[in-house]
Amino acid sequence: MNYKEARVYLEQVSRYGSVLGLDNMRELLNRLGNPQNDLKFIHISGTNGKGSVLAYLSTILSGAGYRTGRYLSPTLFSYREKIQVDGEKINKESLAAHVTAIAEATRDMQEKNAGTPTIFEVETVLAFLYFKEKKCDIVVLEVGLGGTLDSTNVIEKPACAVITALGMDHVKELGPTLADIAAAKAGIIKPGCPVVSYGGAPEADAVLR
Repeated sequence: MNYKEARVYLEQVSRYGSVLGLDNMRELLNRLGNPQNDLKFIHISGTNGKGSVLAYLSTILSGAGYRTGRYLSPTLFSYREKIQVDGEKINKESLAAHVTAIAEATRDMQEKNAGTPTIFEVETVLAFLYFKEKKCDIVVLEVGLGGTLDSTNVIEKPACAVITALGMDHVKELGPTLADIAAAKAGIIKPGCPVVSYGGAPEADAVLR
């Protein structure tokens, strides 16, 4: 499919809504060669400040000479802003090619009753494929919702996990207390992974420790 057709396809996928969990992501990534395993990540979760931290870190890393991918939402001016390498938006040709591959893999999943990926899952896989294509040295990755069951959490141990300021958000999905929310956000932490936390909320800090 071309770029216009790819955008139409993504719009159609967005009608499926969203779900928490990693099963669809793992199924889809397995069919596409697990591009995330060839990348290094700084993984960011939290309530406030994720986008700012992502912008600062990715700009600093690009300025230091690292080929740096960043994956963010929402965007301000263009859909293609979601996926960038050194500040440059994903090009239309690569987007179309990778969405075509994702669509074929999704059809295979559906035919085998192995799940139907959501739009955030599809876009996350698209980002991983593009960052691998561009041979990124590091990817700055922002969770969509929570941490433990967020689609981005299929990655192996990140180079660093960052937890920004925590507060009461998405209580329906993450839990009614700050400790519950901290536990969900802390799901991006993997054994042996360096962690940077904004801190300042004792109930949440205890969970993170």
